[in-house]
Amino acid sequence: MNKTWFGVFLAFLLFVSSSTAYAAENQIKIDGVAIATDVKPELKDNRIMVPLRVVSENLGAIVEWSSSEVILTKSDMKVILTLDSSTAENNGESVLLDVKPYMKNNRVFVPLRFIAETFECKVNYSKFAVTVDTKPFSIDGVQVKAMQHEYHMTMGGVVQQLNGNAYNESMYTIFVKNKGERIEAPANYSWNSHTETGTYYKYGQYDFLDHKGNQLSSFDIYTLTNLSATKPISESPEVLIHDAIADEWYLFSETAKESINQLFSNAAKNGFLTIISNTVV
Repeated sequence: MNKTWFGVFLAFLLFVSSSTAYAAENQIKIDGVAIATDVKPELKDNRIMVPLRVVSENLGAIVEWSSSEVILTKSDMKVILTLDSSTAENNGESVLLDVKPYMKNNRVFVPLRFIAETFECKVNYSKFAVTVDTKPFSIDGVQVKAMQHEYHMTMGGVVQQLNGNAYNESMYTIFVKNKGERIEAPANYSWNSHTETGTYYKYGQYDFLDHKGNQLSSFDIYTLTNLSATKPISESPEVLIHDAIADEWYLFSETAKESINQLFSNAAKNGFLTIISNTVV
């Protein structure tokens, strides 16, 4: 190898080494999973600042903008932050921030301490590598390991598991909090999406499992099969939920169903969703 090529090769090794070190020192891990983000933690006024949306969403919160305010909602929690303000609001109570939230590269940054206190998690950092450990989530005193989701398509189906304490807690809360009026079981319901008009199709099955794989809680979402344009609009509710453990049926909402879908989307994007089997052809 001549000197010129050796110099190029050495420069390449140094670049790879420094890039790897930079990536290792500028990542965010939640429950051991490195989450996907195009912006990294940074230091401001001797405080570690983290991108609000990506961290909050991976801790099970829904993030919305309203004028110059950012609104975080999760279960019974509602937090309001204002850009360039040292005061936030948590369920109506004022919270003093170490550093004012600010916008950079179209992302809102907040103090890491704020994340820890808001979501009751343990945080640590070393050379801008931020680690967040969430509190375990339990149902009736038994810790949840994963939420197993199964859905069927025309040909085949998918079984996948959602991991992460915050994701599982948020998912369970959506089911419990959005149970509507209790009703009788529908006359016709099935896994088969190609059923006659007015039949309820099983949109998905959601099983909360303990560390031994035992079922702690189980819910099924059913949606009404689309009506043809030539038939009158049905007065039947469009979305139902079945509590499989208690064998009870309740009204559910499209909004709650879409919130569940959004959690799955965030989980898949950030490495918290594992495919167990996929027979779709």
